[in-house]
Amino acid sequence: MKAVKTLLAVTLAFGATIAMAQETASSPAGAASSTYVAPPWTYKTKQLNRNQVDVLLGSPKKLLIIDLRRPDELVKYGSFPAYLNLQLKDLPELLEFIPKDRTILTVSNRAHRAGAAGDILTAAGYKVAGATGSEDYREAGGTITKVAPPAPAASK
Repeated sequence: MKAVKTLLAVTLAFGATIAMAQETASSPAGAASSTYVAPPWTYKTKQLNRNQVDVLLGSPKKLLIIDLRRPDELVKYGSFPAYLNLQLKDLPELLEFIPKDRTILTVSNRAHRAGAAGDILTAAGYKVAGATGSEDYREAGGTITKVAPPAPAASK
């Protein structure tokens, strides 16, 4: 019985050492992980990579970029050179104002709002090429344009 307890103790200690070593190797103690881990893609809309987005950007007269981020996010992260800015929650009410004669690229920071918007647009009969995250695009070497905040309204 004593041998079984000793073997169990050694096994537990060895397992804890391996687990601790794996944790240390993946993220050093006290250091925050700088690598973004995306949640699973659950949308019907295709998630596009940088090369696929660049192909779309090559035909700007056929493309409509819909950016689903808040104005503060646009200022912080930037966007593509020309875009229509809508909030995801408002999209169903604004469908009648979106032209159907262009291919649509939806954009958000990491593409999840863009994926949801793409699904809404596709269900409403729009031609959606896919969704992308501006941060994913930038991290892959794509160029994002900085957005200036609106000028304050003049006081009367």
